[in-house]
Amino acid sequence: MKKNYVPQPMDTSDVLLPEELNVLIEQMAKNVHEVWAQSRMEQGWTYGEERSDVLKQHPCLIPYEELPEEEKTYDRDTALGTLKLICKLGFKISK
Repeated sequence: MKKNYVPQPMDTSDVLLPEELNVLIEQMAKNVHEVWAQSRMEQGWTYGEERSDVLKQHPCLIPYEELPEEEKTYDRDTALGTLKLICKLGFKISK
């Protein structure tokens, strides 16, 4: 990693999402976890009570519903940030 790299995510703090997207945020959060877990498992990772990069074990290789709330929040924040960026870029989300 270059020492002069400074992340500059687009500012989406002014984007307010409608409440009806909360269901979508939760579905996206679950899918974010599923994609991550599938990728880890394809790399040879398995469930372990403690994370071990050497043994390729991770305590979050469990169904989304069983994750600690802190981990769910991480996935929700990823989904929320993605939806806000989509809106900030001028796209509309409709069902």
